[in-house]
Amino acid sequence: MTAPASGGALGLVETKGLVGAIEAADAMVKAANVRVEGYRTLRNGQVSVLVRGDVGAVQAAVDAGSAAARAVGELYTSHVIPRPHGETEGVVSGVITPPA
Repeated sequence: MTAPASGGALGLVETKGLVGAIEAADAMVKAANVRVEGYRTLRNGQVSVLVRGDVGAVQAAVDAGSAAARAVGELYTSHVIPRPHGETEGVVSGVITPPA
């Protein structure tokens, strides 16, 4: 069995389009001590932004990012995984694009 990952909590905000994703990312890093881990775009225009940090910071960031995306009418969903398992890390690293 793979050990839990040590990268901290994982927060995800999924939006419709780039504007919502940028609003969410900006709000998340301003609201809490988190780092943007990356993003994922899909053909239908959905963009997921992923952040990392301690659980409280990630929850605050995801709440702020969700509100910011919702304010521009672009929020699909959001979620926080407090302690992602090592197997989950493999999925995450295989689908995200790291920030430049």
